[in-house]
Amino acid sequence: TAELVVSEFGHNLKRVSAADVEIGLKGSDDDKDENMELRAPVVTVMGHVDHGKTSLLDAIRKTSTTANEAGGITQHIGAYQVTTDKGSLLTFLDTPGHSAFTSMRSRGAQVTDVIVLVVAADDGVMPQTIEAINHAKAAKVPLIVAINKCDKENADANKVRTELLKYEVIVEAMSGEVLDVEVSASTGKGLVSLLENIILQSELLELKANPDRVAEGTVIEAKLDVGRGPVATVLVQNGTLNKGDIIVAGDQWGKVRALIDSQNKKVSQAGPSVPVEVLG
Repeated sequence: TAELVVSEFGHNLKRVSAADVEIGLKGSDDDKDENMELRAPVVTVMGHVDHGKTSLLDAIRKTSTTANEAGGITQHIGAYQVTTDKGSLLTFLDTPGHSAFTSMRSRGAQVTDVIVLVVAADDGVMPQTIEAINHAKAAKVPLIVAINKCDKENADANKVRTELLKYEVIVEAMSGEVLDVEVSASTGKGLVSLLENIILQSELLELKANPDRVAEGTVIEAKLDVGRGPVATVLVQNGTLNKGDIIVAGDQWGKVRALIDSQNKKVSQAGPSVPVEVLG
């Protein structure tokens, strides 16, 4: 009926889906080079369930989240910002390794600059390891292999390297391009060189964004919180998000009542590559 009415009035009509609401809302993409500033790389940690992704992140953040997760499985994408000893900022996304979370993991790969593939040295390449490799290839994102649990007795890092050859992931030790680091989340071995490799990889990418504009980003997860209402974890990708801004996601909109950073502190704004919880 609406179509008939519209054409009756002599207008041209075009049917759109609900997902098309955001088209035309995005700011202009012609950011001038002089406005661009270096931003922190967004690093997604992927790999099979129980290969130690969250423990590795914990060792990097020196805090504990696995302890209070159901059965030690990450149920959501956590987003954290970490400052290395040398003062470089890195944004980490922790994706669930459980097979039930495929759609969520593929979302993680779309916002990321570097993927860290965690493979347990005592377990080798598993179904979700392969899936993570495919996500990385589809997203055309550089991969760094972290061979975890190297402190275990039956750990065999070379077995992992050889298994990866099947999936066209050729590490430097095998005269390939992919960086690999032997790490142990429990002893802290190799963490420094893992961070150095991530920084090295991101310097090659020359990641830049313009902080002086309206923010654009991706909702990594959202939930309905008792007492706080709808809460969304947002990764700002361009521009700066301020408290009081109007935010649009799909066909929903709201006003930013509060921004909470990964350390659970209230902040007044969030620039490029900064993950924040948005209330309101």
